[in-house]
This record gives sequence, C-alpha cells and structure tokens, in this order.
Amino acid sequence: MKTSIAAIDKEINQYLVNLDVQQKKTVLTVVKTFAREKKDWWDVISKEQQQATDESIQQMNSGKVIAHADVMKKYKKWIKK
Repeated sequence: MKTSIAAIDKEINQYLVNLDVQQKKTVLTVVKTFAREKKDWWDVISKEQQQATDESIQQMNSGKVIAHADVMKKYKKWIKK
C-alpha cells in the first residue's frame, strides 16, 4: 500500500512535537543531509521508463537477448563507419 506524502508529513510532525531542542537539531541535520544528496536516476525517470526498464531486465534474465556482436555481424552492411 502506497502512503501519501501528506500522511507521511503528518506522521513526521506528530513525532517532532515530542522531541527536545537537541533532538530536533539532530533531525534537522539528517533532513538537510538527505536534501543535499543526489537523486537516484530511477527516482527521476518516468513510470513508463521504469516499466520499460523492468521489462528489459526481465527479458534479459529470461535469456531473451541478442549479443551486441551478433547484431553488429548481422547488420554490418548497413552500418557506416
């Protein structure tokens, strides 16, 4: 089940009000660290791109692949150097 951002924000706020000043400073440091991190490419691409990537990985894992060298050999007459 996917949790909404609003629900997560609400839950975080419920915990924050119970923390003392030092604990809140520590939490703030952690949050700032997360905010500065680079995003994983997976989280940046669209759902369609994620699905296509997943499908490609499944095909690869099930052996439905053609080696690059085999493709190059088959189509070399159409490939310009």
